[in-house]
Amino acid sequence: MLLAPLASILPTFLWSFPKKNSLSVDQKRGAFSIDGNKIRFTHPDITQPFKVTMIADTHLFRDDERGVAFTGYSKRMSKAYNQTKHFLTGKEMNPEIGFDETLQIAVEQQSSLLALVGDIFSFPSEAAIDWVLEKLNKINIPFVYTAGNHDWHYEGMEGTSAYLRDTWINKRLAPLYQGRNPLMQTIEINEINIVVIDNSTYEINEDQLQYLQQSLSTKKPTVLMLHIPLYAPGRNVSFGCGNPEWSAKTDKGYLLERRLPWRENGHTKTTMKFYEAVFTSKNLLGVLAGHIHNQSIDIINGIPQIVTESNAEGGFLQLSFSS
Repeated sequence: MLLAPLASILPTFLWSFPKKNSLSVDQKRGAFSIDGNKIRFTHPDITQPFKVTMIADTHLFRDDERGVAFTGYSKRMSKAYNQTKHFLTGKEMNPEIGFDETLQIAVEQQSSLLALVGDIFSFPSEAAIDWVLEKLNKINIPFVYTAGNHDWHYEGMEGTSAYLRDTWINKRLAPLYQGRNPLMQTIEINEINIVVIDNSTYEINEDQLQYLQQSLSTKKPTVLMLHIPLYAPGRNVSFGCGNPEWSAKTDKGYLLERRLPWRENGHTKTTMKFYEAVFTSKNLLGVLAGHIHNQSIDIINGIPQIVTESNAEGGFLQLSFSS
């Protein structure tokens, strides 16, 4: 199985942010550089330069009378991010300020796409979803959304993660997908494929694996966006999806989050094949994710995986693409 060699021998580069440093890797798949939260991807096939603003982990908690019946499930997360401090300046703020300010930056930067990569909400509040849709309609920038593990999670509600995800996508989150498949989407901009996969249950299903394989087979320069980053050697088990040690035995958070523990026997073969497909790709520019609430970078088999700072604390990634 290819994963074991990947986990044990592939070079991994770890960098903590924020810092004003630059790193680039020049390969057939293109090159990239980093300056704080500004990420630049270059590839000769890019026909016109463009920008993408990526947001994750805003953790909006706005609620109203429609959520009263669910307060027993939303109580902890409704208080988790009421007041925050900006990750760079230390100024007092809150998730709504973080989201608002980032939307304005996207407008100023003339971004071609706004990517909302999970945990935009702390629970599936109708009031918060309505607020986000109103804000998005005002800025007139195309957007793509995928769920994080909190967007659909009412803590303590019975059901598997897959069942609860499907339930609350259909009941609440559906308008954010704009008719696209909630579990797998592709946005094409100037010869670049931006593939967005929902791994908010820490797993990948067979349809998603086949979708990724087909997307990569086009040989177009591709960026992969996920809420939960993928396993990187040296990171702890809660960091990413695809860790060989992932199982119920290593799940430390299920009691706090009032959910079922992870699977007893670890990841499915499908999830591990997905991991393999990602990090053996020849045309993948990079993997972009959230979930961890701290900006970081790992280089796995020459492919950068970049995690954004939480938007609840003002974090975002400004991506630029050029030839």
